[in-house]
Amino acid sequence: MIRIKARAPTGRVAVLPTVWGAVAVGYKFGCPLAQQNGLGARIVTSAVFFAVGTGLIVHVRRSLLRELRLARRAANAAQNVVLRPLPPRLDGIDVAAAQLSADRGASVGGDLYEAVATEHGVRVVMGDVRGHGLAALGTVAALLGSFREAAHDEPGLDRVLRRLDRALARHLRERARAEHPANGPADLDHPVAEEFVTVLLLEIDGDGDLRVLNCGHPWPYALRGTGVEQLTGGDPLPPLGPFPLPAELEVLSCGRLHPGESLVLFTDGAEDARDAQGRFFPLPEALREAVRDHPVSPQTVLRTVFSGLLRHTVGRPTDDVAVLVLRNGRRGTARNSPDARGDDVSGSTTRTRTAPTHPRPTTCH
Repeated sequence: MIRIKARAPTGRVAVLPTVWGAVAVGYKFGCPLAQQNGLGARIVTSAVFFAVGTGLIVHVRRSLLRELRLARRAANAAQNVVLRPLPPRLDGIDVAAAQLSADRGASVGGDLYEAVATEHGVRVVMGDVRGHGLAALGTVAALLGSFREAAHDEPGLDRVLRRLDRALARHLRERARAEHPANGPADLDHPVAEEFVTVLLLEIDGDGDLRVLNCGHPWPYALRGTGVEQLTGGDPLPPLGPFPLPAELEVLSCGRLHPGESLVLFTDGAEDARDAQGRFFPLPEALREAVRDHPVSPQTVLRTVFSGLLRHTVGRPTDDVAVLVLRNGRRGTARNSPDARGDDVSGSTTRTRTAPTHPRPTTCH
């Protein structure tokens, strides 16, 4: 647990209020003018005490601002440890990510993401904890800590997911005991037992082949040239938390991410954001706008999506939003070149075609 502890006033901090107080007391009881009842004397006395009060207020304000800056610096450091900045490139995959918290002043919330380069390929997690803001930060920390270890240790995505499931169950048990220590084991009827996390696990190997496990999370979008299409894999698994994982976990194959192509992972706060008229944010339209001038960098996709999202919600989103963009920056023949041939994201062998106006699903199997 991270605690920000207020410091006791030091000798230097206490000197100025003492001096101002001594001036006021000395003037009141030591200055003959302060003992007079004339109008001029009263004006001078009022001016003296006004100056003393103003000095004390300015001093207290400066002290509070200094403490606030220290608290924000400590909070930002803690948040960066939990949701650390991603490197711009992982094993030939260009990476860019950003998050917008629903809590004002917080830079992290209930959304989580991480990408690591392992001997099994680039592994990515994107998740969304029930609730939003700083209240969900403990669950985010537990899941990210487990993923960062399991991504390197486990040979298959199915075993990584089971590690995350165990980490979440352990965290919820410990949290229930901390909130109700007299109850002993976690009570299944306690609100903690109702918490859940949607998770998307993604693996990109050295050839660009995609493997996915989805537990109730929105499917990502694939950006190919100027086209936008959504990956789909049938009914996803239930979110982590309420139900046990199936005995057999089938990792879905979603084709190949060719050089120059990108994947956009996001949390439901991006698609569920509403404007003043209750209309949802058109994420596919924002992505098509981002890839209109091809080629496009992951940073450009992020800027376009978040700029449109903030305009749509007038800068006041009601849920946390996280977006992660992965672009295959490895050397090879891009599919939008005239001679490009090969498997598309759905795994079929085709020649590059003009992108459809509306996103079409790409089925994983």
